[in-house]
Parts: sequence; structure tokens; C-alpha cells
Amino acid sequence: MQEGLRNKELQVVKLDKKAYHGEEIDLDRYLTGGKDRPYLEKLDALSDENKQDMLIAGIDTSEKERTGSFILEDNTVVHAHAFQEGLEVLGTGAALKKYDWLQDYYWNLVQPDMDKFTEAAETDREGGYFIRALPGVKAVYPIQACMFIGQEGMLQSAHNIIIAEEGSELHLITGCTTGRHVNSGMHIGITEIYVKKNAKLSFTMVHNWGEDVVVRPRTVSVVEDGGTYLSNYISMTPVRTVQMYPTTYLKGDKSTARYHSIIVGFPHSDIDVGSRVVLQGDGSRAEIIARSLTRGGRIVNRGSLIGEQAGARGHLECQGLMLSPDGVIYAVPELEARTDGVELSHEAAVGKIAQEEIEYLMSRGFTEDEATSMIVRGFLNVKIMGLPAELEAEVQKAIELTDESSF
Repeated sequence: MQEGLRNKELQVVKLDKKAYHGEEIDLDRYLTGGKDRPYLEKLDALSDENKQDMLIAGIDTSEKERTGSFILEDNTVVHAHAFQEGLEVLGTGAALKKYDWLQDYYWNLVQPDMDKFTEAAETDREGGYFIRALPGVKAVYPIQACMFIGQEGMLQSAHNIIIAEEGSELHLITGCTTGRHVNSGMHIGITEIYVKKNAKLSFTMVHNWGEDVVVRPRTVSVVEDGGTYLSNYISMTPVRTVQMYPTTYLKGDKSTARYHSIIVGFPHSDIDVGSRVVLQGDGSRAEIIARSLTRGGRIVNRGSLIGEQAGARGHLECQGLMLSPDGVIYAVPELEARTDGVELSHEAAVGKIAQEEIEYLMSRGFTEDEATSMIVRGFLNVKIMGLPAELEAEVQKAIELTDESSF
């Protein structure tokens, strides 16, 4: 009995381990469960309301120009299917049962004891997706994955594993959203990404959470020789708090990583995000470009480049635009060279829209509101992401839909 009590006490202490960044969150506020949602053979079975909410997050339930779909509703995998030969889309729990070797990829890059959020996620082996492109397979269209919270106050936990095997090419759109009548909840997402030799992965995440949702993703990726990893993050709707700091290890020679983000902060939002790249391979290259805009919320935009191999090159750019005197933007760029011959650079700027820019556009016949909107749209230009044309169109569509609903 005493041993049982002691173990319980240790578990409580374990789950109290604080994260390095972001505000403190009480996990006991949120509901657990949500594992009894019905499986959907076809996405047509979704309500029109849910389809629209998912569309704003970049998820097209008609599945036109998609090579696969995955949906996690609360903590139940309700749909997982791939349409192209050589691509796999499974729930993580199902994939772990199917492949014994997958244990080597599970909790390998992200450590369970990183903080109390990873520790909470460790207890759930069912939620999340496993997406894989077999060697040499090139996805014709993107795979889409939706993290959907449909019950008020639900804590959603997902553990995702993505593998782009040697010589493959994979595009993934992850849309995260809540039901129309859900205001509060929490999402913990563990994502481990493997880009093998000469493979290419573009990973685009669009957030469309409810106004009182807490979001804590934990993502680590590793890129081998000649591999390319492109990460895009878009958050343009109100959210309570987001804290994430994804890290990429460029282990391979001539490996490449590019991070691009577009973030809009709203009143009462607290967003602490960033990107870190560790350049370890000969001739490795990294780029981090962040665009932040606040309408009243607090944004901390972090960026870190760490060069460990001579000849490695990286550039970091953080730009912030203030649209409200109540908003705050912190740009926190960090460069660290751990050996000779590393070339790292950064630039950062935070400020208001220049009055002369507005006046110039007004002289061309636009109203002040129209001029401001044009400048904002230019600042949040998705073309900075360097996406394939068809994927860029999808992301631009999501931004426009978000723009209509938020601005």
C-alpha cells in the first residue's frame, strides 16, 4: 500500500515538470477520454459545419487532389486512408501493431521526460498518425491530416511519426481545428520526422483553434544525406496560447532545412514559437523566415541556428508588424558557431506600418482601411514559403478563408 502511494506521488511530481518556455498550464482542467468516436469510411459523413471548419484549416474533405487523409477526432482515429500506391496512412497505434521495427522510431527523437506535456502524451499509444512514403515514391498530391477537437474542454493527445524513405517525395498538410461550438480545450502533439537520403518532405501546419484552446506541439526532425525538409506554419485565428520550438538536425551531408511561419496574434493570445536547426552535415544549409503580426496579443518569435560543421551555412530572419498599441512582439534570434568555417547570419525588425506607405496607396484611390489591408496581405505573403505551385494555392486558399473570418 505504501509503495503504491509512493508511486502515485512520483507520478504527480513527474507530470509537474515545467516547460522551458510558455505559461504554466494546469492539465487537470481538461477532460480525458474521447476514444469512442465512430469510424468514418467516407469523409462525406462529416457534417457540413465540420467540413467548413476543416476547410479553413486546409483540409479538403472532398479529397480532390489529395493522396490520403487522416482525421483524429478528440482522441479517436476516425479516418485513415492512402490513395496512392507506395504511401501509407495509419493511426500510430495500428502502425505500432503492424510493424515491430517502428518501435525504433517511436519516442526516439522526442524524449518522454522533456516536460509534463510529453509525459502526459506518453500514456496514450493510440492517438496520432503514421505517414510513410516508400523508397523512391513521389506523392502526386499532398496527404492531409486533421487534428479535430469536437468536445468542449477536451485534452487531445497525438503522437505522429512521418518517414520519407530514401529518394521519396512527400507533401503533408496538417490542419488543426475545433468544432464550431467548442471554445476551450488542449492539444498536445508529439511529432517525430525522418527524412532519409535524397528524400524531400514539405510539412505545412495550419492552426484554426478555438479562442480558449491551449496548444503544445513537440516536434523533432532528422535529415540524412541530400535530404530536404521544408516546414511551414500558419496561425491566423484567435487562440489562448501556443508554445512550440521544433528542432531539426541536419545530420547528412548537403542536407537542407527551411522554416517559414506566418503568425497573427489577437487580444489575450500568448504565442511563444520558434524554430531551431542544428547543422551537423558537410555542406548543410538552413533558412528560417518568420512573419509575425499582432492585433493585441503577445508574440515571442524565437529562432536558433547552431553550426557544428565547417562549411555549414544558415540565415535567420524575423519580422514583426504592430497593428495595435496593446500588442507585443519579441524577436529572439540566436546564432551559435561551434567550429570554424561556419557562416550564419540574421536580421530582425519589429515596427508599425509606415504612414507614408498608407498615404501613397490612398493617393492611388484606396481608402485607409483598404491600404492597410493591402500592406498586411503583402506582409503575410505565402510566396515566401517556396511551396510547390499546387500546394501554395491550397495554403493561400486557407489564408484567404481565415482572413475573411478574422479580419
